[in-house]
Amino acid sequence: MKLLRVGTAGSERPALLDRDGTTLRDLSGLVPDIDGALLADEEALGRIRSAAEAGELPVLDAAGERIGPPVARIGKVVCIGLNYHDHAAETGAATPAEPVVFLKAADTVVGPDDTVLVPRNSEKTDWEVELAVVVGRTARYLGSHEEALAHIAGYAVAHDVSEREFQIERGGTWDKGKNCETFNPLGPWLVTRDEVPDPQALPLRLWVNGELRQDGSTADQIFPVAEVVRYVSQFMTLYPGDVINTGTPAGVALGQPEPKPFLRAGDVVELEIEGLGRQRQLLKDA
Repeated sequence: MKLLRVGTAGSERPALLDRDGTTLRDLSGLVPDIDGALLADEEALGRIRSAAEAGELPVLDAAGERIGPPVARIGKVVCIGLNYHDHAAETGAATPAEPVVFLKAADTVVGPDDTVLVPRNSEKTDWEVELAVVVGRTARYLGSHEEALAHIAGYAVAHDVSEREFQIERGGTWDKGKNCETFNPLGPWLVTRDEVPDPQALPLRLWVNGELRQDGSTADQIFPVAEVVRYVSQFMTLYPGDVINTGTPAGVALGQPEPKPFLRAGDVVELEIEGLGRQRQLLKDA
């Protein structure tokens, strides 16, 4: 299933993208929202599947409507840094021996086509297309890759926007460059696990002002999705609705020769992961 949320910020209604890839179906008669509580409820998910297969879901006319993040009330966003061989190489970083883990605040998450704000005093705002994992079952101390995959509800496109000066040059941890408002567009859909048979075979791409900047595959991940989920569960409890951004391939502005083409107000970023949908953001000054 492809689950999404449609409407103004804070007033989104749950929906399903039909198998035809164009028709939206209204889920508000079955479930109040798409959140951790729903993703952990196999019975409720089963009702959605059955109603969709039976053609019982009403059409949702969403023409001109905003698409919100596909998951509401996210508890935390866990991020994995330097998780692609080619990205580590382009930034001159050594291949990590263990996953590099940091957190983004849940309030950085916005809709896939919402405006991204360039922070005040920013000179080095950067782009990063990423595969996001959405947790479906409470996970702690997982013992195997099979267990880890079984705890995933689904996958989505994430844009891990980063301010490199704040992140790298201002001291302390990476958090200052990762947690500016609007720095995590998510969606358009949450694609359930059964529709993604191999999360290590997903092409992902990003364009800036129509120019292809990132063109990679999750096959190049240093730590595959199953290992990322297993590993993170050793250090923190993952709850239904939590999100894990699993890293970005080569092609970020930071890895380009001088003058590096960092983002400015007026730029347009578009990104996609095959089968998971496409995002588009116009950048404006905060």
